[in-house]
Amino acid sequence: MTRTILSGDVGGTKIHLGLYRADGDGLTRIADTIYPTHECTSLEEAIGRFLRGRGELVTASCFGVPGPVIDHVARPVNIPWEMHENALSQALKSAPVRLLNDLEATAWGTFHLTESEIEVLQDGSRQAGSGNIAVIAAGTGLGEGGLVKTATGWHAVASEGGHADFGPRDEEQIDLYHFLRCEFDHVSFERVVSGPGLHNVYRFLLSRGREREPGWLQDQMRSEDPSAAIAEAGLAGKDVRCVRALEIFVSVYGAEAANLALKYLALGGVFVCGGIAPKILPALRAGGFMRSFLDKGRFRSTLEQIPVRVCLNPDAALIGAGHVAATLP
Repeated sequence: MTRTILSGDVGGTKIHLGLYRADGDGLTRIADTIYPTHECTSLEEAIGRFLRGRGELVTASCFGVPGPVIDHVARPVNIPWEMHENALSQALKSAPVRLLNDLEATAWGTFHLTESEIEVLQDGSRQAGSGNIAVIAAGTGLGEGGLVKTATGWHAVASEGGHADFGPRDEEQIDLYHFLRCEFDHVSFERVVSGPGLHNVYRFLLSRGREREPGWLQDQMRSEDPSAAIAEAGLAGKDVRCVRALEIFVSVYGAEAANLALKYLALGGVFVCGGIAPKILPALRAGGFMRSFLDKGRFRSTLEQIPVRVCLNPDAALIGAGHVAATLP
């Protein structure tokens, strides 16, 4: 029996919706569209725009959303509206709907990556998937989750670990913490490891330096996303401050990925996902990420066993949500 599946990856920056045909051979994408989140007043509105004029009747749907899903309701901190499974089901003519934390959806999506969609940062001595898997994803925010291996199969676990306290690891990072503490009541890892976080790190370095900010960089930061401009300049080596901001960002990212791996005892691997990782891949390959990842004292030898991989497919959450939707009755 062929079914029509609607899936979504809902974020603070964009909403990616996809329509799939599900049959015995798996999922086949029919169509997909991305909407800027700030242009939408609700998820129902985005869905209505996406499905308008299409003849397919959706038989099941699943959406990965930023933040916790509690009692079938999501109240994201980076989006100014709520999402309710019942309301979404009504908008889809009573089709079953499931809301997942976006990292749950991403975690399920990692099972469907091809070799060309994976960059290996560390092979490790353990076989990928031989135990629990940790998934971390920096984008508009910092998502963390995992896959727990059980006797009956895999179980995806959501978390809000990105909002846990930022743990500085050297004097420079301690100064960064104090800089952020003056601005935010609570300094989480997300304040450093995210798109806005990279901008925060840059602003910290700017506050400490005597060199003036280059005019060309000011213009670029005004005309596009500041963090994208910082990352581009850092990767190209065009500005020393941007280079250092990216180095700090990558170092903290690697340290927190290892924190997550230890908490899940993720011997089956760590996946670095999200929109930022593929864009700064040269910086991740440069070694700072893995140096911080392995810098855990007595547990270095344990972390050396773990496969560490970067997801290059930006649609992992969309795909994962689609496969979860296909399991709904």
